[in-house]
Amino acid sequence: MSALLRVPELWRRLDVTLRDLPLVLLLFVPSFMPMFFNYGTQVGGVPDRPFDAIAVVVIALQSFPLALRRRWPTLCLALIAVGFAVDQLLGYHTVAGTGLAIAVLSAGVHLERQRRLTALLFSLAYVPLAVVLYRIGTGEPVSEFVVFYLAVALVWGIGSWVRSTRIAEAERRRRLAQDALAAERARIARELHDVVTHHVTAMVVQTEAARYLTAAPDRLDQALSSVTDTGRRATSDLRRLLELIDPDHGTDESRAPHTGGLSELVEHTRGAGQPVEFTEEGTPAESSGSADFVAFRVVQEALTNALKYAHGTPTSVRVRHGQKEITVRVDTDGAGTPIASTGGAGRGLTGLRERVEVLGGDFSAGERTDGGFAVEARVPVGGRS
Repeated sequence: MSALLRVPELWRRLDVTLRDLPLVLLLFVPSFMPMFFNYGTQVGGVPDRPFDAIAVVVIALQSFPLALRRRWPTLCLALIAVGFAVDQLLGYHTVAGTGLAIAVLSAGVHLERQRRLTALLFSLAYVPLAVVLYRIGTGEPVSEFVVFYLAVALVWGIGSWVRSTRIAEAERRRRLAQDALAAERARIARELHDVVTHHVTAMVVQTEAARYLTAAPDRLDQALSSVTDTGRRATSDLRRLLELIDPDHGTDESRAPHTGGLSELVEHTRGAGQPVEFTEEGTPAESSGSADFVAFRVVQEALTNALKYAHGTPTSVRVRHGQKEITVRVDTDGAGTPIASTGGAGRGLTGLRERVEVLGGDFSAGERTDGGFAVEARVPVGGRS
């Protein structure tokens, strides 16, 4: 059974020339069956002629080149056109003459260069053939030759339409791939921003504070240890982010927050010298999709901004887990004392807004009337990841 399932795969691996051989035999073999004698395409009314050795060559010339129809469509069409012309001039009228329509269709689909020149040359070559057939034939009307030419042109047009459809589909897939690549790059940029900015900001704050602790060795050692711990966290988070980029490590576990949850995030921020009041209500849903992850990032970015622009100012974090949504609000009182610039470009809040809105939620961030700053988000539970 497994061997039968592998047949289509093995067939697709074969060269296109070999895959077209059954089509060759489908025209070549029936042409020698008496029941199909003189039942092929007839143009010009040349009297039927019994099969002979030349007929074998004519039949082969109209069928075997079909094996080249995808690799060398122009050569295939030229050989079959010659065989078809001899077939009509000698009056064999074989079934293999159907190969001309297949060759024209294949040229319309697979021919890449000089398409118009090829169509023009074969159209001009048809004129002397039609004149000769008209003279040696039984006096068929000119309209028969015109109808035959229009039929062949229609087949060419169908092939061209198939070709343009394939090109349009390939272009659509290329654009989709580019869009997906751009979206993935933007997602990675947001992840890098969230991970690096928070940890580096905390390290800057702790290092700035360590300058004033030289008279207190114990506190200085504690501050430096905190800087070291933060650096290890940053390295660990960056390593996991790089694993996300590698498809072989794209597990659901690697997509979850890696800093130990909101409580540890708050404690880490407190250790950097930011007074934070944390309140968490409700129980996280078992299946929340990406909601927990996005909510974590909202709190992380808000605390990072508090450290950067309002260091030492009381900050409150309120997170409520509901059955249908997670609400987050982070308030920072007053302006505080800005720390040394870490080179932020303000893209963190923009990235958060995009994340929340992708899940169908709401996001807002701005100054309060009392001079503080508030970040608020509503993240639906169970949304797409």
